[in-house]
Amino acid sequence: MIVAGVGFSTGALAEDIVAVVQAAGVAAQVLAAPDFKDSAALHAAAKALALPLVLITRAALEEVQPRCANFSDRAEAAVGLASVAEACALAGAGPNSRLLVARISKGRATCALAEGFE
Repeated sequence: MIVAGVGFSTGALAEDIVAVVQAAGVAAQVLAAPDFKDSAALHAAAKALALPLVLITRAALEEVQPRCANFSDRAEAAVGLASVAEACALAGAGPNSRLLVARISKGRATCALAEGFE
């Protein structure tokens, strides 16, 4: 299973999220985002991408921080997590997951892809 993890600014539109997921270049089966960023834009993006949406808890995001490849001082200042998109992808794909695509940015959103193994 391939999970697209996303992070985005408060003003992001569904189109911003869709664009960055598509820019990642690999088809995902799930869209994962932090539960504290649940919004109409996020649900609209999931619908536009025809992907199920999984909301990831802060505790799960904190747990995978050491496995993330990139860290952002800006994200840490804004939400208390140095990696959001990569953490969402890794946590959403499960405990044995690995990053396929490290964080990319496009407009007001970021995306990373992780593959899960059972």
